[in-house]
Amino acid sequence: MDGSELDTNYQSKLTVVTEGEWAGWSQYPGGDPFEDLAGPFYCRIDETGERVCAFRAEKKHMNGGMFMHGGCVMTFADFCLFWIARDDIEGQSSVTATFNGEFVGSCGIGDRVECRGEVVKAGRSMVFVRGIISNASAGGAPMMSFSAVLKKTTRRG
Repeated sequence: MDGSELDTNYQSKLTVVTEGEWAGWSQYPGGDPFEDLAGPFYCRIDETGERVCAFRAEKKHMNGGMFMHGGCVMTFADFCLFWIARDDIEGQSSVTATFNGEFVGSCGIGDRVECRGEVVKAGRSMVFVRGIISNASAGGAPMMSFSAVLKKTTRRG
């Protein structure tokens, strides 16, 4: 399977969760092997129409000091980019071209991590996104601010 097939499968697997803590949220099970390993990550459109992503911090997300590993925060941010920009990349393959992030806080096991963001500009071939990841369990304390560019790509083959 090449990258374009994976992307097509990923786009089609948005599934609404019907039970438990994440009922009413959506996820992409089986769509991205690395995100499946790192997650599960969830997304939805909130009451105000804003796109939001979230997950519950587990032991597997922690570093040796038992704070969330920076690589986990960045992986979650990368997942969030595509949800935030979904309307602007719908029906197209795209990849993360650049990513800049500033770590400003952390969280521990059991905390709920959330991300909100916006598309700064959507062009013909690139989409500019920025966001904030926060610890919702600590009153929304910021964990990371980020900006990124998604590059729209052409499917091969």
